[in-house]
Amino acid sequence: MLILTYGFCISVRKLNFPKVDTKLTLRLDDSVIERAKVYARHHKVSLSKMVEVYFDSLTKEKTSQDMDSITPLVESLGGVIDLPAGFDEKKSYRDYLENKYE
Repeated sequence: MLILTYGFCISVRKLNFPKVDTKLTLRLDDSVIERAKVYARHHKVSLSKMVEVYFDSLTKEKTSQDMDSITPLVESLGGVIDLPAGFDEKKSYRDYLENKYE
């Protein structure tokens, strides 16, 4: 179990099975803790899960498939612009550059 000094616990899953909780004390700025609490409440996720996911994303090995995958942020932007069928992106960009540098 990961324990933050301001009174809330964070659970971290170890790589071996079964799951074992380990204690870890962190000292964090008060404002960071408050913002994290607000974020967690707003997204209906525990601070434990937030820290676990963050640590996991930092430490897990990347595969070539992971490197090629689209990030959640980029994926969320998909479909923001509706383009007409047959839209030629290269021609549009070329026209833009020609107009820009006239």
